[in-house]
Amino acid sequence: MDYKKTKAPTTTIVRDTMDFCAGTGNIYESVSIIGKRSNQISVDIKNELSKKLNEFSTDHDNLEEVFENREQIEISRFYERLPKPTLIATQEFVEGKIYYRNPAKEKEKLQ
Repeated sequence: MDYKKTKAPTTTIVRDTMDFCAGTGNIYESVSIIGKRSNQISVDIKNELSKKLNEFSTDHDNLEEVFENREQIEISRFYERLPKPTLIATQEFVEGKIYYRNPAKEKEKLQ
């Protein structure tokens, strides 16, 4: 997913807790879903950042040869400005973009 084009706020905002209950009927289940999605987003962003920063890595590390790469700094700053994974996951949940299912509830319906 392209997290660069997300409409999630970069700062924390006050939300109505009833918005979270609307999808699942249980606020704790909703928070659990948001938390799991947040972990997925965090791993994706970390892997993407690592790939980009590995392009600048050198084969040998020597304290005397350490230098600052302007492009590397810009990439790091860009990722620092992105909204936090929890804010992105919360925005996705509120917009209904997260697919989730509860096998326990599905099992109860079948019985």
